[in-house]
Amino acid sequence: MKSREFCELLKNSGFDFFSGVPCSLLGPIIEHLSRSKDFQYVPATREDEALGIAAGAYMGGKKPVMLMQNSGLGNSIDALTSLVLLYKFPILLIISWRGFEKNDFIEHSLMGKYMQDFLKTMKIPTIILSKNDLPKQIAEADQMMKKTETPVALVLKKEVVE
Repeated sequence: MKSREFCELLKNSGFDFFSGVPCSLLGPIIEHLSRSKDFQYVPATREDEALGIAAGAYMGGKKPVMLMQNSGLGNSIDALTSLVLLYKFPILLIISWRGFEKNDFIEHSLMGKYMQDFLKTMKIPTIILSKNDLPKQIAEADQMMKKTETPVALVLKKEVVE
């Protein structure tokens, strides 16, 4: 699926505010969000900053999405546990999954291995995105967020969104 189509799926599910930190896998999505007049994207320099921006957007009546690489999950754990989870901000987390393949860069290997464990420990529902099920998976994440009033992580592997 093209990044434009993916962004439209998010928009059609009511997501109307985006913040995040650049990543090569998320680059086409962030580029589309940044260039299109149909989306509001606020870039951040750190993942915890992007979560703060998304939390503020939620308090302002928006339905936010936060984008990050899985290596940034470590940077965001405090913001997730002491802000987002504590105060039940339903923010959609789109996390690119680096290091799940053996041919990725070595610096991604440990976070790639343990990312799901970190999310499970924080009790953040997680959906690993599949090319064939993206509309269904986004709708499922949206329903989970409404039901649990917590963030949901959509994990994006290479080549699921182009």
